[in-house]
Amino acid sequence: YVTARYEDTLTDIARQHGFGYEEIVRANPRLDPWLPGEGAAVRLPRRNVLPAAPLEGVVVNIAEYRLYFYRRNGRETTVTTFPISIGRMDWATPLGRWQVTAKQKDPTWYPPESIRREHLEDGRGFLPKAVPPGPENPLGRYAMRLSASGYLIHGTNKPVGVGMQVTHGCIRMYPEDIEWLFPQVPVATPVTIVNQPYK
Repeated sequence: YVTARYEDTLTDIARQHGFGYEEIVRANPRLDPWLPGEGAAVRLPRRNVLPAAPLEGVVVNIAEYRLYFYRRNGRETTVTTFPISIGRMDWATPLGRWQVTAKQKDPTWYPPESIRREHLEDGRGFLPKAVPPGPENPLGRYAMRLSASGYLIHGTNKPVGVGMQVTHGCIRMYPEDIEWLFPQVPVATPVTIVNQPYK
């Protein structure tokens, strides 16, 4: 447990301790996510059960909004885990076994026509064919392209959404998490995406 300060939200506390929105809310069902209150005891769900998947490369379990990164050092395998955002119901994150095909720092985002049209229809205004690197780029500073065409593991310019089902199918990470992961993951690293609500 940690103690909330007056100005804290559960999303603030989640990010400070390596969790996403859904994880922190599920662990604290009696607290208001946006105003838990001065002195509130906030439970941190620190234990994870590994998904039933190969213990190599990147494994994503969309059911728990979590990414696992496995590294082998001699006979020992270590795992580091991160909260993520996944695809919305109408833009599902693709299940299966993929691999990282390319990596880019400070990527330009080329939104597909379907997303550009959605922006206009939702009243969010015109979206250009190319969004250059910078604070308006939703990919953040780092992107890793997957062999599943059109899908990426990337950062974000809206970290409050990490741990939610809000993307167009991509896997979104906190800026500090993707900054750490990006240099650790070489091209051709396997990426296994599963949906295991029970483990």
